[in-house]
Amino acid sequence: MTDAEWTAVRPLLPVPGWMRGRGGQPEAYCHRAILDAIRYLVDNGIKWRAMPADFPPWDRVYAYFRRWRDHGLVKEFHDRLRARIRERLGRDAEPSAGVIDSQSVKADAVVGSDSRGFDGGKLINGRKRHVVVDTLGLLLGVMVTAADVGDRTAAQVLLLQVADGHHQLELIWADGGYTGPLVEYCLAALALVLAIVKRSDDMRGFVVLPKRSYLVRGLDGPS
Repeated sequence: MTDAEWTAVRPLLPVPGWMRGRGGQPEAYCHRAILDAIRYLVDNGIKWRAMPADFPPWDRVYAYFRRWRDHGLVKEFHDRLRARIRERLGRDAEPSAGVIDSQSVKADAVVGSDSRGFDGGKLINGRKRHVVVDTLGLLLGVMVTAADVGDRTAAQVLLLQVADGHHQLELIWADGGYTGPLVEYCLAALALVLAIVKRSDDMRGFVVLPKRSYLVRGLDGPS
C-alpha cells in the first residue's frame, strides 16, 4: 500500500499488547507488511502456502489474519473504513438505505458437491453470493451459499445480520425475486421497508433498474 494509504489505515489497527504495557515480546513483523501480504493473497487468489518470499512467512501472515478475524477485527476494520468514506462524501457514517441482490457463479472443479448447487434460472452449477450494499456501493453484508438456495431464503438470514449491525438502516431496495412473505417479514421482524423495484414487461435485454445500479460495484468489481 502507498504511504498515504498506510497513514489512513494504521490508526485503525489493533495496538500490540507489549505497547500497552501488557507484557510480551515485540512482534516480529510490521503490520504494514502483514496487510500487504493479505491483500496480495486476496487480489491474486493464491493459496496461503504460495505466498511469495518478499512477504513474511505464510504461516505468520495466516496467524495474524486468523487472530484478527476471530476477534472480529477484520469486520471492524472494514466498517471503520466504510464509515470514513461515507463521511468524506458528506454522508452519515451509518447508512439508512441499501440494496440487496445475488449472483450465481460457476464453481471450480475442486469445489465439493456439498457446497454447490444448480441455479435453474441462470443455468449455473456452482455457488451464489448474496450481497447488501449502501447507496454508494459499499459493502454492508455478504453471504455465500450453494447456487440452488433461493434469494428470499438467503435474504431472510442476511438481512437479519445486516439489520443487527446497522441500526439506522430503514429501507432496502430489491428486485422482483424478493417479493412475497419476505416483505412482511422485514417490516415486522426487522423494522425494514423492503421496496421492490420491478422490471417492466416492455424491457428487453439488460437494463439497469433504478436504485439497483448501486450493486454494480459490489458484484462485478472490487469492493
